[in-house]
Amino acid sequence: MIGALVQELRPKQWTKNLLLFAGVIFSQHLTNAGMLLRAAGGFVAFSLLAGCVYVLNDLKDVEADRRHPLKRKRPIASGRLSPAAAWGALLPLLAIVGAIATWLGSSFAWVAAFYLAFNLAYTFGLKQLVLVDVFFVAIGFVLRAIAGVQLMRPVAPLTMLSPWLLVCTFFAALFLALAKRRRELTNAGEGAVQQRAVLDHYSPELVDGLLTVSAAASLMGYALYTIWPETVAKFHTGALLYTVPFVAYGIFRYFYLVRASETTEDPSQVLLTDRPLAGCVLLYLVAVVVIIYFRT
Repeated sequence: MIGALVQELRPKQWTKNLLLFAGVIFSQHLTNAGMLLRAAGGFVAFSLLAGCVYVLNDLKDVEADRRHPLKRKRPIASGRLSPAAAWGALLPLLAIVGAIATWLGSSFAWVAAFYLAFNLAYTFGLKQLVLVDVFFVAIGFVLRAIAGVQLMRPVAPLTMLSPWLLVCTFFAALFLALAKRRRELTNAGEGAVQQRAVLDHYSPELVDGLLTVSAAASLMGYALYTIWPETVAKFHTGALLYTVPFVAYGIFRYFYLVRASETTEDPSQVLLTDRPLAGCVLLYLVAVVVIIYFRT
């Protein structure tokens, strides 16, 4: 049962929560062991919190999941994890999250609580509303980015939340959410509505147009951030501009995968399995660290 519970928490999806380290990296605290420990704590808290949301979602959608070619293999849908055991695991998991959030400070705790409430609203109704569903997914990433800054506030009260972090995160996450819908439409075919009711309101043409807009906004937002006077003044260099090609390639590569493969229904899985995309992300991170921390 333990193995089934761990699988139900979807650890492969936890790569999304690495976004909590963005605040530490871009606030120039990467070399501070205490800050890294706090970011790691935030990562664990949000991973477990997201896991609880996945459990609740699968408990609610168990019948629909059993009709899905991939989701039917999930522990609850397949019967490997009973609903009673799933419900029983939620309280201790939330208690661990609460303990970590208390350590990280009230600001982080409030963001985490809002993230949970936000996702409950999504799970129990709002995911059925066209466009609102993908916006809620994107805002979930924004809340992760905010939490990554708030966890530093108790020990670095002057840490500021950059509006550019929120803008870039929102549009990049919106792009990923739309890409997921596009692949769901393609993979499900005529059975799309049975697997996810909101897909009845989407069409490949609509999603393709929205993907183009969100991809362009993501790329342009990041490019503007790198040359913004406050950014240049903060890092004492304009060299972040040279990381734009990595971001552009990452977006274009993912756009290509949406149209050319059947794996993009799960963005986290794509990052773990597509070597060109994973390599691009790694090179981007190396370039950012070198520019911010080893500038001459």
